[in-house]
Amino acid sequence: MANDNTKYRHFVANNNKEFNDRAWEIFQFQSKNNTLYQKFLELLPNCLPKQENLFSIPCLPVHFFKHQLIQTGSWDPETIFSSSGTSGSTQSNHAVRSLNNYLENTVRCFEEIYGPVENYAFMALLPHYLERKGSSLVDMAGYFIGKSKFKDYSGFFLNHKDRLVTLLSKAKAENIPVVLLGVSFALLSLASDFTFQFPELIVMETGGMKGQGRELPRSELHDILKTAFGVDHIHSEYGMTELLSQAYAPADGYFYESSSLKILIRDITDPFREVPDGKVGAVNIIDLANKDSISFIATDDLGRKCQDGTFEILGRLDNAEIRGCNLLVHHLS
Repeated sequence: MANDNTKYRHFVANNNKEFNDRAWEIFQFQSKNNTLYQKFLELLPNCLPKQENLFSIPCLPVHFFKHQLIQTGSWDPETIFSSSGTSGSTQSNHAVRSLNNYLENTVRCFEEIYGPVENYAFMALLPHYLERKGSSLVDMAGYFIGKSKFKDYSGFFLNHKDRLVTLLSKAKAENIPVVLLGVSFALLSLASDFTFQFPELIVMETGGMKGQGRELPRSELHDILKTAFGVDHIHSEYGMTELLSQAYAPADGYFYESSSLKILIRDITDPFREVPDGKVGAVNIIDLANKDSISFIATDDLGRKCQDGTFEILGRLDNAEIRGCNLLVHHLS
């Protein structure tokens, strides 16, 4: 069932030809100027990408970000984003040529769904992310906070739940639009300590349950949060260290692609076969904002595209599939 909540979707859907043409230009550039991607393509001699078929462009397994700094061309990174990971796991690292370009793109992705960033107060609950360096999510949240015209109501709330709840109550009384942006376990912790009725509040979860106890299905997580905060829907943000673009779901986990991001679904057992809308498969991503690293990424996420163009994220590939990707990484490293 597709999402019918269009309240927040302000932009007109992208011109597919414009996106496809830009993606093809980037593919041509990266296939000639990205050494790692060149080697990857050489392992696929029978793969013939076609401009009219974006799925035919090979996607680099996301695990390569754990083993190399992926760059197209030669340049010095302004910053390097790193994944949070779990204890003992290898972090992903994403070299970023221009931090400002990333931040401006995050604004564009948000505003395509919700309108001007400045019109919201942003209250961020990002423990673990805030306590380390290299979080793209923290940089994005900090940039939004800085652009908000409600700065007295905006900020990071690491260990100040009481102050957060007080500000939420004041914002509700003064009809200030608020985005409560948080990783799932932090929102659950807040919901276990406080409950309140704020129907206009945008509660936006960004995922983030790994290593924090039982990982709840999104529907169960959303039900708990809806009850605690007195809202009809929970919003979701979909992003990762390896991407410079984000997607947003205004309700029930149905995400809209942004103007710089497209989702394609591949067969779990045959990565060169595209899965039709409505069927579950593994998620490939084209991120035009990744023009200086790699724009074509095969993730470990499971997902499904809907006929209205939205998509769902439904879980992760099992370890057997991921081990297969790691063998390829080892071969090219």
